[in-house]
Amino acid sequence: MGRETVLKAIRNAENKAKETISDAESQASEIITKARLAATEIIQSGRSDSESNSQGMISEARGLAEKEAKKVSKDGDTSINSIHKGSDGNREKAVKIVLDAFRSN
Repeated sequence: MGRETVLKAIRNAENKAKETISDAESQASEIITKARLAATEIIQSGRSDSESNSQGMISEARGLAEKEAKKVSKDGDTSINSIHKGSDGNREKAVKIVLDAFRSN
């Protein structure tokens, strides 16, 4: 092999190596881009699922709180009615006591 042939073979090998490096860098860039896109999609999906679950939990808690509030309100109404019924007889006694007090003065 002549010197010219050896230099030509070296140049060809260098060019092929440059092409291989360029292709590898391009593929690496593509892989990174796809990985970033996949990561973004996973994060979006996670946020969406999290928000959906949170809304479900809030809705469930709201329903339980409303149910409890109705029960407490009903119990309160029952207590108020009981007090009103019990005070009917006492009201007449109180009016009589007040009137008797005014009359005695």
